[in-house]
Amino acid sequence: MGRDAGVDWMTVATIPARDWALSSPPSWSAILTGIAFHQWADFSWAVVFFGVLGRWTADLRPAVILLLALPWAIFSSGMEWFVLVPLFPFWQPLFTLQQPYWIGLLVHASSALVYPLFARLRWARGAATERDVRFTDAWLAGALVLLAALGIIALFGSQGREPPWIGADRDADQTYMRHIATHHAQGIELARSAARRAQDPHLRKLAVLMVASQTGENKILEHWWLSWFDTSLPDCSSEERAAMPGFLTPAEIRLVKLAAPEQFDAVFVEMMSRHHRGAVKMADQMWHSHGDPRLRAMAHAIRHEQQGEIALMHGESGIAAVVSATRNMLGNNVN
Repeated sequence: MGRDAGVDWMTVATIPARDWALSSPPSWSAILTGIAFHQWADFSWAVVFFGVLGRWTADLRPAVILLLALPWAIFSSGMEWFVLVPLFPFWQPLFTLQQPYWIGLLVHASSALVYPLFARLRWARGAATERDVRFTDAWLAGALVLLAALGIIALFGSQGREPPWIGADRDADQTYMRHIATHHAQGIELARSAARRAQDPHLRKLAVLMVASQTGENKILEHWWLSWFDTSLPDCSSEERAAMPGFLTPAEIRLVKLAAPEQFDAVFVEMMSRHHRGAVKMADQMWHSHGDPRLRAMAHAIRHEQQGEIALMHGESGIAAVVSATRNMLGNNVN
């Protein structure tokens, strides 16, 4: 979905592990921590559905459980995104400000769609009907076919053979890809300075996250370009760079790099916020375009992530972070 998988798992790992998990590139320890924490959370939601709510769910037929899957996914992912992670008990705004809600919804929906198969666990007591057996057999077969199809797509994608580009305006998509990749490259340069020089330890770690996120996104863009257009991703001209929203001049980059230690954090936050707002504008234009759906989904994630990083640089947390994240996800930033 246009998100670097390692960065996503690293972001999940920050929920229990906080700044320890952040590195560029994402470390295997952080990735495995994120996977383990997610699996624990996924299992916990299944325990709630079949255990805490077992009085009402224990005897439901598989077809009824399937009908409840999407509402349950909306409830459980919403509880995590709006309450459990940014507020009580974890009080960690980074996850909510970094990942738009729809990513968590897709993950929870994938999990909840398997819930009808849990009914098989109680059939040893003779509770199964022939109709239920046929239903779960068909559902399991469909799930395996879908997994196989996704696996084949992923395998071909890893070999540079992504499904073809399907946008409505090739020139517009190519221009966006070149521009956002060049914009990201400058953001990476700026963030690396902060990862070395920022006085605030949390700001240093946030800069490391910026490097990891934008590096991962540029790799995806390069991969897509090669797969879709059979060439390497071209660079932008100096005129194009000057016309990009939020793209800093060489003098402004030097201002950040040469800032005195006691002034560095404030200068960096000001310049990176301006840079991020420019990327958000570019990404929002792509999101509202008729481009390739994968590119649009990635653009929506980029605009959410970079607005979230602006909020994090300014110390937002708690309810204010939830409000900002909701506004970032739904807002229109074209103008």
